[in-house]
Amino acid sequence: MSSIKKLAGQTMWYGVSSIAARFINYLLTPYLTYKFSTTQYGEMSIIYAFIPFMNIVFTYGLETAFFRYATGDNKNRVYNTTSISMLVSTIVLAIGMYIFREPIASLLRIENHVDYISLSIGIIALDALSTIAFAKLRLEGRPRKFALIKVSGIIINVASVYFFLSICPAIKETNPDGFIGNFYNPEWAVGYSLLANLIQSAVTLLLLSKEWLGFKWSFDKVLWRQMLVYSMPLLIVGFGGMINETLDRIMLTWWAPGGTEEAAKAETGIYSACYKLAILISLSIQAFRMGAEPFFFKQAAEGNAPKTYARVMKFFVITICFMFLGVAMYLDIWKHFIRNQEMWVGLKVVPILLLANIFLGIYYNLSIWYKVTNKTMVGAKITLIGAVITIIINYLFIPHFGYMACAWATFFCYGTMMVLSFSWGQKVYPIPYAWKKLIAYIVIVVLLYLLHAAFTLIGLHVWLNHVWATFLFIAFGWFILLVERKEFKQLPFIGKYIR
Repeated sequence: MSSIKKLAGQTMWYGVSSIAARFINYLLTPYLTYKFSTTQYGEMSIIYAFIPFMNIVFTYGLETAFFRYATGDNKNRVYNTTSISMLVSTIVLAIGMYIFREPIASLLRIENHVDYISLSIGIIALDALSTIAFAKLRLEGRPRKFALIKVSGIIINVASVYFFLSICPAIKETNPDGFIGNFYNPEWAVGYSLLANLIQSAVTLLLLSKEWLGFKWSFDKVLWRQMLVYSMPLLIVGFGGMINETLDRIMLTWWAPGGTEEAAKAETGIYSACYKLAILISLSIQAFRMGAEPFFFKQAAEGNAPKTYARVMKFFVITICFMFLGVAMYLDIWKHFIRNQEMWVGLKVVPILLLANIFLGIYYNLSIWYKVTNKTMVGAKITLIGAVITIIINYLFIPHFGYMACAWATFFCYGTMMVLSFSWGQKVYPIPYAWKKLIAYIVIVVLLYLLHAAFTLIGLHVWLNHVWATFLFIAFGWFILLVERKEFKQLPFIGKYIR
């Protein structure tokens, strides 16, 4: 239980920083959906679907390889080699992207805003240079500094967005001949959002200067080749993961029903805004991954590692089941974070996406088996299968069903990856997951959601629906407490109350 406690402590810090950072950023959703038209929000979503793809290319799995090889007295040698590799590759890739920025803009259907691609290149490059520095903080168990830098960066981003989209227009209106009045362009709204992100990335790298500049120019070619052999399949995993996670926004702009580019961008804006409402589960997954990846590698040498992994999975699934209910049954409250009511038409995708993200979180838990056994190519194959499912379903059904096809493609993609990873992993690296019980928990929360949805069809006052939702939520909590009483007794803080 001490190892679980340590993971919980680190995940709390990484989680608090990630949740705080993402939640502060999430507060931009009502603001941006108010400031932007549906089409503008769609354009921004396309850019932010493209950036994660290039983040995967720029980092090419080196972060996980760093955790894998930076053990014992090997840490400095690995850090030096990794940092040099990242610096050189970032410069080369950034120059290449800049040369081809016009074809990239055409591919994304934003031919009139090639400047958006230029800003994106800066964001991607600066974020790539920060990656190994952040990994070093995680490996050294310094979550407080990690949290401070992450939250500071997001606060700077939010402040910059507000300055560009609210303060600058007010200054231009009162003093049109001043410095800001002469240079500020209200039509460049998405560009200012990207500029704010670029400022955030630059400040983040500056705050990480001690870690980032702490490497020595000592490059181990043999070690580098070993790390690349390990990380290249993870590049495929990451790239396939981005296909599964964000390519649907780009595919919507290509194939959405309506026949016009404007309608396609509007569909993308609606889907992207509603996708934001699945944020609680997404935040939990991100926070968990930050703490779990280095923890899992360190735990792998212990004799009881499989049992520990199984217990971690159980607590994780219970947590995200509660989050599913918290969002799905109170969706009529959460929807007000989207200030543009034209986007509410897409709310029906949210429960589907919540379930899809549950599958994704479980898959990330399961993926530890091929990482600790150096079978990362298996992860690449599973992710590519998911990517094929995503592309096929979206290609066939987006022209007919629009963003609903994207939601179901995400659901089936992550569900398939989860099942494949579990069945494959149990043959190679058996872990005693309580899988029947975990499936039952997921089925129960889905049934509770459907029961609540049926109750709302009666047409009673909204507060009665909330009372019913709260009753179901508490009932599930009581059920879990009864079933997992022995487990909860061993937890710090909570255990003393259960006894």
